[in-house]
Amino acid sequence: MFRLGVVGAGRMGRTHLAALSSSRQVKVVAVAETVEATRAELTEQGYAVSAELGDLLRRSDLDGILIATPSDHHLEVVDQATAAGIPILCEKPCGITSAQARRAAELASQRSVPLQVAYWRRFVPELQHLKARITSGAFGEIYFVACYQWDEEPPSAMFRSRSGGIFVDMGVHEFDQMQWLTGQRLSNISVARAQTSVDPAAGGDPDSAAALCTLDRGATGLVSLGRRHIHGDICRVDVFGSRDAAESRFLAPPNGTAVFMEALKLQAEGFASWVRGGAAAGASAEDAVAALQAAERAAGGE
Repeated sequence: MFRLGVVGAGRMGRTHLAALSSSRQVKVVAVAETVEATRAELTEQGYAVSAELGDLLRRSDLDGILIATPSDHHLEVVDQATAAGIPILCEKPCGITSAQARRAAELASQRSVPLQVAYWRRFVPELQHLKARITSGAFGEIYFVACYQWDEEPPSAMFRSRSGGIFVDMGVHEFDQMQWLTGQRLSNISVARAQTSVDPAAGGDPDSAAALCTLDRGATGLVSLGRRHIHGDICRVDVFGSRDAAESRFLAPPNGTAVFMEALKLQAEGFASWVRGGAAAGASAEDAVAALQAAERAAGGE
C-alpha cells in the first residue's frame, strides 16, 4: 500500500478521504487539519489526525501527501512539503495565480521532489478514450471543442472570496482539459460574464461565465461555466472535426458522483504508481501553470 497523508479536511479533503476508502493501492495514514471539530470527527473515524502540518511532515511512514487546503494556501504547503522531501499530489489549481504555480514547480524541481496536480478529468475512462481518438486522427482536423462545467450549487461565499474567481476556481479544469484532449495551447481568449446573481454576498464573482478561445493549430474552443444547475452537477465535452463529431456527457446525474469518486481514486493510484517509477498519467506543475495562465487571461477579459 502507498501510504498517503492528507493536508486539509474541508469539503474537498473529506471527498478525497471517501474516494480513497475503497482503494486497494493507496491508504490514508494521517491527516493534518486546523479545525478542531473536524479533527475530532476524523479521530472518531479512525484517522491519525494532527493540528499542525509540521507534525504530519515529520512522520516516518509517509510515501506522499495530498494537499487539499484552500487554493490560496497551496504554495505555502508545497514549500514545506518539498523542504521535507515528500512527494506531492496537490489539488488544482496549485495556487491561485500562474506565478504561484510556477514557483511551486520551481521548488519541486530544485528540491527533486515529485509534484503532480489533481486534474481528475485525466482519469475518467470516457475522456481517456476521447483523447485517444483525437490523438489517432479519428476526428480529422479539429474545428471546435466545447467544454461545459455547471455545478448544482455554488460553494460558500467565503470559499468564493478566496478561490480566485470562477475562471480560476472552475475554469482551470476546462482549460486544462481542452489542452490535454487536443494537445494544443489556447490563445485569443474573449469572455462574457452573467450580470445576474442570486448571491450578492459572492462579491463580484459571477454565477456563470463563458470564454471563447483559439487553439494553436487553428480550431476554436468554448468554455462554459455555471455555479447553479438545478438538475445537478454536469460536465460535458463536444468535439467537431472534419471526419467525425462526438458529444461526451461524462458527468451527469444520476451517476455523476460515482464517476467523480472513481476518478479521484484512480488519480491517487496513478500518482502512487508514478512516484514508484511508473509512467506519469496526471497533470504536471507546468500543466497547472498553463491552465492558470489561460484562467488569468480570461479573468482579465482578454
